[in-house]
Amino acid sequence: MAKALELPAPSGSAPSKEGSLRWLLTLGLLTLLSAAIGGGFGLVMVSGIEKQVEEKYKALPHKAEAVSPYTGNIAVKKLAPVVTNLTGSETDWVRIEASIVYQPGGDQNPDVLVAEARQDMLSYIRTMSLAQIQGPSGLLHLREDLNERARLRSKGAIRELVLETLIVQ
Repeated sequence: MAKALELPAPSGSAPSKEGSLRWLLTLGLLTLLSAAIGGGFGLVMVSGIEKQVEEKYKALPHKAEAVSPYTGNIAVKKLAPVVTNLTGSETDWVRIEASIVYQPGGDQNPDVLVAEARQDMLSYIRTMSLAQIQGPSGLLHLREDLNERARLRSKGAIRELVLETLIVQ
């Protein structure tokens, strides 16, 4: 009975080592093959996308570069500071420093342009309240109004009135 219960002895450890070595070799080859296929696919996709982007860029109409309005014969002259109080309050004071951009050689003397622009700015600021110049939109409206008034008063000789500082106290 002892002979009937005996199991056959394993044929050795050499075949199991050989099987696991084949398995690792196959796994390594498959890994290298998948890496090569993935890399090749990635290169094909990238080159295809680059071509599409280049074609779309070439198809877009190219915008002409904006020409600066300050080319040619222009000059800048600084105005004396304007200090005045605001409408409706004796305690709110404004100080503005500005410059004008103008075309020299015109019919008007630049010193006269500066004096007229300063006087007009002073008279306009006196009509404003503190609420009108508060915040970014108030400053933008003030700047636009002063520019428009300077252009109109000078009959186009002043191109722009540039606000340098605005202090409200």
